[in-house]
Amino acid sequence: MVTNNYITMNGNRFTKVEEEFIKKYHKHDVKENQCSSSLVKHIKAPVHLVWSLVRRFDQPQKYKPFVSRCVLQGDLQVGSVREVNVKSGLPATTSTERLEYLDDDEHILSMRIVGGDHRLKNYSSIVTVHPKVIEGRPGTLVIESFVVDVPEGNTKDETCYFVEALIKCNLKSLADVSERLAVQDRTEPIERM
Repeated sequence: MVTNNYITMNGNRFTKVEEEFIKKYHKHDVKENQCSSSLVKHIKAPVHLVWSLVRRFDQPQKYKPFVSRCVLQGDLQVGSVREVNVKSGLPATTSTERLEYLDDDEHILSMRIVGGDHRLKNYSSIVTVHPKVIEGRPGTLVIESFVVDVPEGNTKDETCYFVEALIKCNLKSLADVSERLAVQDRTEPIERM
């Protein structure tokens, strides 16, 4: 459905450009007992800075507030596995995750959860980072999509809502960290309004 230059997909609103990126990079094979969604965040920081945080599969705690510790097994290549410790407050303490795809040229990272003491079974996600001009300055469009099994006793809507809430929190934190770093790194004068 198109309303006022926005497209609605899975209950979320996207611009035409966002929809094109989602169709191109965020393809998931969604089975009957699974839910899937895509989320978008606009960040007032240049792509290279945002990507430098996203691509660090070995250091998700740099911007993901629910991660307390991460230990990488391997050398940050596709197939590497990380053991993540989750901060208290979530219904989990550990997650084992495998790097499925990493493309520094196209700014794409994909991961899959392969174990842990949580209910996110067959979870996989794709994150893409795209340049975007925001308020006349270099900015970034980040899109994160996922697919996951719906746990027994939950509905698709409940499952999507829970995972979307976690991703929104991670994307907000990514924006906060990136924008703070961008301000510290600024060398050009800031124009007065």
